[in-house]
Amino acid sequence: MKQKLPDSLVVPGHPDFGLLFELMAEITTRAGGALALEYDVPQMLRRCIDDVIMTPKTGRRAYEDLEKTEKTYIGTRVEIELRALLGVKKGRLDTEILGHDVDIKHTMGTNWMIPTEALDSVCLLVAADEARARCYLGLIKARPDYLTRGQNKDAKRSISAEGFKHIFWLFKDHPYPANFWRTADAEAVEQIFAAATGNERMAQLFRLIQRQPIHRDAVEAVAQQKDFMRRIRADGGHGTRDILAREQIVLLEGQKDAQLIKALELPPCPASAFISCRIESGYHARMVEQSRHHVEWPTP
Repeated sequence: MKQKLPDSLVVPGHPDFGLLFELMAEITTRAGGALALEYDVPQMLRRCIDDVIMTPKTGRRAYEDLEKTEKTYIGTRVEIELRALLGVKKGRLDTEILGHDVDIKHTMGTNWMIPTEALDSVCLLVAADEARARCYLGLIKARPDYLTRGQNKDAKRSISAEGFKHIFWLFKDHPYPANFWRTADAEAVEQIFAAATGNERMAQLFRLIQRQPIHRDAVEAVAQQKDFMRRIRADGGHGTRDILAREQIVLLEGQKDAQLIKALELPPCPASAFISCRIESGYHARMVEQSRHHVEWPTP
């Protein structure tokens, strides 16, 4: 998405303000409030994108690796999930809200393509910027004056530079979960996937990427097997934990080891994620050992 967006002109007195404000209020209420909307939509976008990339099955790690048809399907998936999130039904266009036909448009680029059937109707605009991990949600009444004169072979037109001023934003340039592989060091990623076995790849993952929460989706992608959680466990000296322990690297679970993660002054780790770190001091080593036997330790 464009990094510099104009300020919205959709304020009291604007011809579209009453309608778009009413729809914004209904959407926000259906989502459970503004905070819920700002949390659930970004999470939904991450899930829709990752489910199509399918790293564990395909080995692909980025949106850019997808086929054209797969990229198109992400838009369909967002439409379906957004209707479910808001609890609205399909209408003449993609959905109906408060009796108004609303078209849901999604883009991973810098603009949206508006079909002829949506002209003069409201469009719910969704955008995800993978490179910057930012997302957008807005409403626009697709008046012809807000669209470009040119059109593609399907007679779809995009929103003009002037038209961007007539978007009523529910949120814009809002963070959403980044693609893990895009944020990881490229050389480290190559080393991780170059390993021949699941245990070796998993050990490389937590050896090369320490002190950073790693979600179970990334763990599954590295393991490349159905019972991927088996690779996390100790396994008679051969499991990932066993390999890392011999290097003084501890592997912790977000939920089970929450107290130890905090005591080791590691970043907050979600319940479904893992984090590793090298134990440099005797005190921390004793702390880890005590935690394995459910013993409380004193504050240093």
